[in-house]
Amino acid sequence: MEKTQKGVIVKVSGPLVIAENMEGSEFYEVVRVGDEGLVGEVIEIRREKVYIQVYEETAGVGPGEPVVRTKKQLSVTLGPGLIGSIFDGIERPLQKIEEKSGHLITRGIEVPSLDAEKKWRFIPLMKEGDDVSGGDIVGEVKETEILSHKIMIPPSVEEGKITSIKEGEFTIKDIVFEVDKKGYNMTQSWPIRTPRPTNKKLLPFVPLTTGQRVIDTFFPIAKGGTACVPGPFGAGKTVVQHQIAKWSDADIVVFVGCGERGNEMTDVLKEFPELKDPRTGRPLMERTVLIANTSNMPVAAREASVYTGITIAEYFRDMGYSVALMADSTSRWAEALREMSARLEEMPGEEGYPAYLGSRTASFYERAGYVKCFSSKDREGSLTVVGSVSPPGGDLSEPVTQNTLRTTKIFWSLEDSLANARHFPAINWLSSYSLYVDELEHYFDKEVGVEFKENRKEAMRILSEEEKLEEIVRLVGFEALSDKDKLIMDTARIIREDFLMQNAFDEIDTYSSFKKQNFMMGKIVEYYHDGIHSIEEGKSMDEILQTPEIKELSRLKFLSEKEIKS
Repeated sequence: MEKTQKGVIVKVSGPLVIAENMEGSEFYEVVRVGDEGLVGEVIEIRREKVYIQVYEETAGVGPGEPVVRTKKQLSVTLGPGLIGSIFDGIERPLQKIEEKSGHLITRGIEVPSLDAEKKWRFIPLMKEGDDVSGGDIVGEVKETEILSHKIMIPPSVEEGKITSIKEGEFTIKDIVFEVDKKGYNMTQSWPIRTPRPTNKKLLPFVPLTTGQRVIDTFFPIAKGGTACVPGPFGAGKTVVQHQIAKWSDADIVVFVGCGERGNEMTDVLKEFPELKDPRTGRPLMERTVLIANTSNMPVAAREASVYTGITIAEYFRDMGYSVALMADSTSRWAEALREMSARLEEMPGEEGYPAYLGSRTASFYERAGYVKCFSSKDREGSLTVVGSVSPPGGDLSEPVTQNTLRTTKIFWSLEDSLANARHFPAINWLSSYSLYVDELEHYFDKEVGVEFKENRKEAMRILSEEEKLEEIVRLVGFEALSDKDKLIMDTARIIREDFLMQNAFDEIDTYSSFKKQNFMMGKIVEYYHDGIHSIEEGKSMDEILQTPEIKELSRLKFLSEKEIKS
């Protein structure tokens, strides 16, 4: 039996531990630190010293205590039981930990990520003698009422034949199939910092429907796309992500609370299990994975939590599902990078962040995409990433926001002035943008209507004209405007108040399909064009404002989907 190698701690600096006698240690290797066996990861090797990032509280750990190598990278266990679970940043199940240690997480506690005792009914989709290779689906498990968990051959497996496959009730550790007489169970282990392989990345061409009108109509996101949601405290970043998580047409939602306030994360953990999936009527948790890493948890675990989340998301993408990952917020993740970089005494970059902030940010968002899954069979899946950013004081020029904007293709600019005015979503329609509009144009023309694009352009033009006219109004007053300019101002008001604003608590207004959005925008643009025609015929703006169509426009948002005319 191989002898376990132990090092010795020589220095402790918060979450950073320095150890000696660690010959053979590898970069990103997991180690057990101190007498209590805290989980740590090697992040730097300098001559005879090894620098370890510890994912648990290090108070009381001192020099002379042992460090034990595991000779493994930080990995997650992937298999049945992920859906509906709540994990910490390194995939420890918080519900199981509470059963074992109470409300406080005991340091060094070891709890399996997935329940090894629960039995799942495995249904084979292949038979003995079939040719297979890494990534192929060999069977499935009905994990929840609305989700079938596909059991895949690990990507590392080369071509072979199924020599045995079973059907029945099994635990995740039981051997359920063999490839060339080598047995496999229903789980996989994957290092979180290594992207899972794909056959090919494709151009995204299908929108992720969110039901939020300002997003879907003006700044749409594609399945497999990336979005940045920056905004100051209280502007509604988390609420926007909650709405997308609940109403989007993604098959799976992975929500990562990275360094968020404890009370905010508590609300998520309490609300999500009680929410109903609007598409199926089943609990939303039946297609959701939550990762909770609050601001009072060890700072180093924030750095791991986003990678844990995106690895789980990639796993479900490989099954052929559409997956949406919400990261709230990547600013806290960047702060963890900055703290560890300072303790490592690295040369600081802009505002004290490490020089590699840009490359780390890019490598994270680049794991999103619409792909041909890694398999010998033709299968496509998508992973959409929406990351919120919390710039100090709402300063969008700070490094985290700027590096995120360089990588993502969508900018939903949240403003506290809109949030304070109870305008939800508080997305500024003049400073936001989406680079997916052209890629989704063919879909909108075919599935929504060719007029959708023109109505959108006309509405954006009217909103832009309103901004220019507001400068004139401040100087000379509203009455000095021409009737055509007054019509622009009134139409822009209708777009803002009756289209862009949504009531998240109203049963009807909280969600709008593309059909309803197209209908609403068409009516508003029609009102504007009819108004221009009336003014040219000699009618005044006061007469136009007396028409009954004005009141009808304000009621459009409260029409149910059944009442919308095709």
